[in-house]
Amino acid sequence: MLKAAKQALFSTGLQNPKFTAEEKKGQDYEVRTYHATKWVSTSLSGMQWDAALNAGFRRLFSYIQGNNHNKVKVEMTAPVTCRVAPGAGPACESEFTVSFYIPEELQDNPPQPSDPEVFVEHRKEFTAYVRTYGGFSNENLRHEELLKLLESLKRDGVQYVDKPFYSAGYDSPFKLTNRRNEVWVLQKQQD
Repeated sequence: MLKAAKQALFSTGLQNPKFTAEEKKGQDYEVRTYHATKWVSTSLSGMQWDAALNAGFRRLFSYIQGNNHNKVKVEMTAPVTCRVAPGAGPACESEFTVSFYIPEELQDNPPQPSDPEVFVEHRKEFTAYVRTYGGFSNENLRHEELLKLLESLKRDGVQYVDKPFYSAGYDSPFKLTNRRNEVWVLQKQQD
């Protein structure tokens, strides 16, 4: 328990999903192709990104603490991603899917969740445009950074999928300096 709490608090040294980075086209974003991997996820509906992230994180933290069929403790990984499928209008609920990457050693056979609201998700390989920023992130900051990323992609004439989009956080709330946050927009597949 203490080891998992320490890992959740200080994210240095946590396993991350593998990706291949392309040559940087612009100075303000990266292009990454993430390999096919499994993630443990939970979905929520709501109006507030921060509230959904917090509730989703708690469910997934319970899973890695042993709330799974094997009663296995799972190492904390980074990033914690949040997939956002915005609602149709300003007063509509959005769909949020909060996810933890499943560590390499459990990728072939992840423990099945005990909580019916938690599931193992197999993400196919995908390419994302990634904007990185520091500090303590919140809903407003994520929106601002997402808009900056979209402006950069439009400037560069890049084809992208406008929704869903992702946020990614790499640090615990207790890490005070050198924080890393990202917003991801998926690359549009060529026909």
